[in-house]
Amino acid sequence: MPTVRPFSIHVPDAALADLQDRLERFRPLPESPRRPPSGMNAGYLATLVAAWRDWDWRAREAWLNAHAQFLADVGDTTIHFAHLRSARDDAPALLVMHGWPHTFALQLDFADLLPDFHVVVPSFPGFAYSSAYAEGPMTETRLAATMHVLMTDVLGYRTYLTYGEDVSANVNDLIAGSYPEAVSGVVVTHSHFPAMAERELLTAPDEVAFFTRLEQWGGTNGAYGHVQATRPDTLAAALNDSPAGLLAWLTEKLVEWSDTPQADPRAVERRISRDRILTEAMIYWTTQSIGTSFRPYYEGADQPDEMPPVGVPASVHIQRHEGDYPESLARRFYRDLRAFERLDEGGHFAIAEVPAVMAERVREFARGLDLL
Repeated sequence: MPTVRPFSIHVPDAALADLQDRLERFRPLPESPRRPPSGMNAGYLATLVAAWRDWDWRAREAWLNAHAQFLADVGDTTIHFAHLRSARDDAPALLVMHGWPHTFALQLDFADLLPDFHVVVPSFPGFAYSSAYAEGPMTETRLAATMHVLMTDVLGYRTYLTYGEDVSANVNDLIAGSYPEAVSGVVVTHSHFPAMAERELLTAPDEVAFFTRLEQWGGTNGAYGHVQATRPDTLAAALNDSPAGLLAWLTEKLVEWSDTPQADPRAVERRISRDRILTEAMIYWTTQSIGTSFRPYYEGADQPDEMPPVGVPASVHIQRHEGDYPESLARRFYRDLRAFERLDEGGHFAIAEVPAVMAERVREFARGLDLL
């Protein structure tokens, strides 16, 4: 069994001083005339840079470290994870995975609301405090295997529930489909997308319309992913050297993908507080992991694999940015669908945006499975 080692976050004073110096030398640019709208503008970026400069990182670092964290070697990567154990030894285990551009830290407010579960919140390989895979690509199948080994071989859970979103959405489904003997159930806010070849065979009008809309949306809003997939090192060099640039790149997606009006990017803080935004930027900055976080894009882990249907119990809660997702797709893929709903609130980062709502959904699901 791999050795589990305690871990705590500590950013050296010298690194904080360097960051402070760079933020103080921030060179803002005026907004381009007639620029396309996006989730970031010059005024909000200046506000966030000033807030980061004056921010009490040590207080936030202490908050993060109040969540028990560990490292474990799994194959050729060292996985970092928070492990929030319930006071009940027989509590159900729940794996909570993140996507991009966020880290494990954005999932902790949700995890804190589930003291009746053993909650495991890992950092994916190459994100935050987890090392990247030393050899070979970062595929969805490989990520699923790594997470399963963490839950079973490393932590000793015989069965567990699983949740994923964004990059980890397909990983979530693959875990449920590949290891049904160990997965009690799967919680979903990013419901299964058929592979590209499968989409070409769709004929139901609502199914065709949904993917047509997504394709049109991606043509206007998908440039970030294209750059990360085709020119990752050039972009990473810039973001790794400029905290303001990194903050702008990350926050733009938090704004655009959360369930808030985009006319004023500051509205994102109704769902994701400024402390949480700066925490994400700080983790990427101090771990210098922005480059390795791009690996899912150019190594294909964000592209749907053809996956077998999921036979374990599933609880599906469609986040609002995919509110027109056809229920028929979910019913074909999740063969034991216990719940299907469209959330009234909560966008791409559902468990971070509406943690109390999603915590109760997980509890309801677990009760229905006689786990609570």
